[in-house]
Amino acid sequence: MTIIQLLLVAGGLMGLMILGYLAMTGKSPTKEGQRRLQSVRYRHSESTTDRVESQLKKAIASRKPKQFRAAGSGSRLEALQVRLNRTGKKWTLSQYIYASTGLAVVVTLLLYLKTGAPALALGIGILVGAGLPHMVVSNFIKRRTAQFNAKFPDAIELLVRGLRSGLPVAETLSVVGQELPGPVGQEFRAAVERIRIGRTMEESLQETADKLGTPEFQFFVITLAIQRETGGNLAETLSNLADVLRKRAQMKLKIRAMSSESKASAYIVGALPFIVFGMIYWINPEYVGGFFTDDRLIVTGLGGLVWMSIGAFIMAKMVSFEI
Repeated sequence: MTIIQLLLVAGGLMGLMILGYLAMTGKSPTKEGQRRLQSVRYRHSESTTDRVESQLKKAIASRKPKQFRAAGSGSRLEALQVRLNRTGKKWTLSQYIYASTGLAVVVTLLLYLKTGAPALALGIGILVGAGLPHMVVSNFIKRRTAQFNAKFPDAIELLVRGLRSGLPVAETLSVVGQELPGPVGQEFRAAVERIRIGRTMEESLQETADKLGTPEFQFFVITLAIQRETGGNLAETLSNLADVLRKRAQMKLKIRAMSSESKASAYIVGALPFIVFGMIYWINPEYVGGFFTDDRLIVTGLGGLVWMSIGAFIMAKMVSFEI
């Protein structure tokens, strides 16, 4: 059997596994029935809490991006620029593309000079050039988002104190931007600047929510929008929101602590084969050199990578919880 036939067989098996996974993970009839019952309860309930929750669900659903994930961008380049803006760094799209291309070229040349296999060097170079900058950007986004969510309940409490002292909403937003450091102060100052140049409060805060992409700030924007339409005690509503956000953060930390052992095991099990392979190749290149030249070993290595990827995906889904 030639290498092309082996690759076709492996691709067919992979396609069957994907189809089986999609068939097994379809919508559950029980969950669909519960969802319909919940929608009927929200529609015909006389409770104010149920009506507000229904409005929140509709508002969040209407604000979801239709085509691209990042802030409803119109193209992939715009979505990538939004991701770069979420890092809080002054990175441009051209700098990101140049860095990815340069990294791919350098890795490809080094691997080709080391192994002499052009196809393998090109594949790994493209993978590193596309994956490593994406991981770096995601890491900066997660770090900044975590810093924002940690201080955001304090910002809401400061807003509540300002409203109870008689200050208007716009003035309290300016106070939050001046008093709180870090990403919270930066985003509130940017929103206040947009309000001062003529933008409405809803548009300014929604632009900040699209940039951050966090449900916590979306809840804040939706709360202000509903309060401006229906009226009521805004200070009390924001105080309740701050309490909810603190409880969400506590639940996330609890889940992270409970799943830390599983994540550590997954990291060790997933990284150990690559570490052992790299050490053996460094000590005795000829012992594992066949994985770069022999067609059967290449197919075996690719199959192992596919199965490891499937296992890593399953373990990631098992320890991933939506709060």
